Amino acid sequence: MIIAIASGKGGTGKTTIATNLALVAAQAQYLDCDVEEPNGHLFLKPEIEQKIAVEVPVPRIDAELCSHCGTCANACEFNALAVIGEKVMVFNDLCHGCGTCMLVCPEKAISETAKIIGKLENGRAQSVSGESFTFTHGVSNVGNPLTPPIIKKAKNLIDNGRFVILDAPPGTSCPMVQTLIGSDFCVFVTEPTPFGLNDLKLAVGVARQLEINCGIVINRADSGDDEIIKYCRQEKIPLLLEIPFNRDLAFAYSKGEAAVQHSADLRARFQDLYAKIVAEVKK
Repeated sequence: MIIAIASGKGGTGKTTIATNLALVAAQAQYLDCDVEEPNGHLFLKPEIEQKIAVEVPVPRIDAELCSHCGTCANACEFNALAVIGEKVMVFNDLCHGCGTCMLVCPEKAISETAKIIGKLENGRAQSVSGESFTFTHGVSNVGNPLTPPIIKKAKNLIDNGRFVILDAPPGTSCPMVQTLIGSDFCVFVTEPTPFGLNDLKLAVGVARQLEINCGIVINRADSGDDEIIKYCRQEKIPLLLEIPFNRDLAFAYSKGEAAVQHSADLRARFQDLYAKIVAEVKK
């Protein structure tokens, strides 16, 4: 059972939901796919056991074989190659590692070399019941614009025998889409504001394009209007959980303490959220 926890915008409490759910779920596996700014480890406090470099292939030009015909540059959808006179320039930061240039080169002058763009860190964390569960997060190199390959590499570690939680990047761009692909269900975390509703609609649109059913969690539910609730009714999207603002929990969050470890009431709420998600997937 693969569950993506996502949001249409940043700052809604997506990682709060994902980490607390991981702490109460049975046989969980947590993957932090927000590789540009992973922070689930601050709350789950895993023991890291393994680090794996993530590489992408980039083209290398053999100057002796190259005829400077420009076929590679014309075929590249990402403008990662340019032929200027008798020189071929390769812009590694633009390259997506698709290999098209190597395939189309008539002189077979292009080979591939590896470029490290980030890493995975794997380990184990402990749930509130004392059960050990698998933890993975991706970490992108500073300045790296290409994060989907890191997310793909992290998702290759999915254990289909577990309750897998994918903590997605915020927004609705390629990294979020890459995280959602292949999920059984998506939980969107939002806030009861006009901005929250607008971005929620965009995120739900992505899930529907991918044919993934979804449910909604409203964070800081008592701080805005009821437009999110109306939207859920109108679109027949299950409202899974409402979390009111709590100053004590906000203070605990600032110290890196998970809500389910700080509040028995919220522990029960997240256990109920876990049961609701399982029931929705089984439908």
